[in-house]
Amino acid sequence: MSRPKRVFRCSSCGSISPQWMGKCSQCAQWNTLVEDVIEERKVPAVKSARHVEPVTFGSIASADIARRKCGIDELDRVLGGGIVDGSLVLIGGDPGIGKSTIMLQMAYNFAVSGMRILYISGEESAVQLRMRGDRLGVVSDNILIYSEVLLENIREQIQVLMPDLVILDSIQSVYSGEIDAPPGSVSQIRECAGILMEIAKGLGVVVFVVGHVTKDGWIAGPKMLEHMVDTVLYFEGDTSGAFRILRAVKNRFGTTGEIGVFEMKSTGLNEVSDPSALFLHGLGGDVSGSAVMVTIEGSRAFVVEVQSLVSRTSYSMPKRISIGSDPSRLSVLLAVMEKRAGTFLAQSDVVVNIAGGIKVNEPAVDLAVVMAIASSAMDKPLPKGVVSIGEVGLNGELRPVGRMESRIREALRLGFTTAMIPQANYDSLRGIKGVKLVGLPHVRSALDMLK
Repeated sequence: MSRPKRVFRCSSCGSISPQWMGKCSQCAQWNTLVEDVIEERKVPAVKSARHVEPVTFGSIASADIARRKCGIDELDRVLGGGIVDGSLVLIGGDPGIGKSTIMLQMAYNFAVSGMRILYISGEESAVQLRMRGDRLGVVSDNILIYSEVLLENIREQIQVLMPDLVILDSIQSVYSGEIDAPPGSVSQIRECAGILMEIAKGLGVVVFVVGHVTKDGWIAGPKMLEHMVDTVLYFEGDTSGAFRILRAVKNRFGTTGEIGVFEMKSTGLNEVSDPSALFLHGLGGDVSGSAVMVTIEGSRAFVVEVQSLVSRTSYSMPKRISIGSDPSRLSVLLAVMEKRAGTFLAQSDVVVNIAGGIKVNEPAVDLAVVMAIASSAMDKPLPKGVVSIGEVGLNGELRPVGRMESRIREALRLGFTTAMIPQANYDSLRGIKGVKLVGLPHVRSALDMLK
């Protein structure tokens, strides 16, 4: 057997360097080179259950994808309608946010329907899993618990048992005995992901893989891991809070950007079918520094509250804090308010928060952020029952946003009576009854409503 070759591979771009360097020469990222091992060896292939040959593209008959419902509507929504045979799904999130919990709940629902589940635990013992199963009420004889971390043994068990669903918790704890590297390293994760993909595609088994995240919130390991899998799901939210957001950032069988909302309770993760009622309390107008907007996540529109606190400071560098929205965007909006609308906040600390722990990154939140800041600065609440939706340009103009009709109808369903929207969206929404539409051309005209 030839001696393994040691190189250094960038965990960001995947480029290879013969020696370690503090900065990658390809992507210019610092401290991303990780020692890797390249060894010539023969990997036993997984026996494929099908024989395929090249065919012409036009001769392929289109067909609907067969899906199986998980029994958790919010999870089915994020997956695009259910799981697909032969798919490889990666789910990541902070420690304690509910990854293993939702996997056990999903496994139990499939087990009740008669499917055979293999739950591979590399971090918890079988006794620990039984204790959690008793607490959640998800114990079933159709769920096989296998506490193993050696990849070769895991592959052998999958080929022998041929389960309908495999759950691996987690990929950072599994290692291959043919790779001279510790578990969780770049080479080990890449090798494990490759074998799991062969299992999923070759045997037609659905494989769910739990992944750790870095301190920045990204899934630990090479970016190649996310490219290899069919679906990537991220859990968002504060582990100290009760609410969790499950977001699909990649989905070959459904829509990306779709979210599911859950509430963590002692009995596990409970679905939240109406997120608007969760993130909103009343119709506003009670206190200053609060504005309401309607955001779009995937195919769903729901109402969120934007809160702001503006207070005078004696320091020369006032603070700019944004929680749940883009911090750099907050600085831009404050500059626009000062330059285009005459609202001077250079001597004030400004804090913006999206209530409920949700993250809103779309530009449609701009107008609500501006209105919340102005309301707090003037100590004057917005009128009751008003939603503010629109993107603010650098010249102070209000730019149109997409899917405005869906946003307005969701606000109308919750009892809002007035919508402040860009003038460019106004003409196409005149047919909506029950809500007063206020078309605004400029951010200055929006701020005039507080005077």
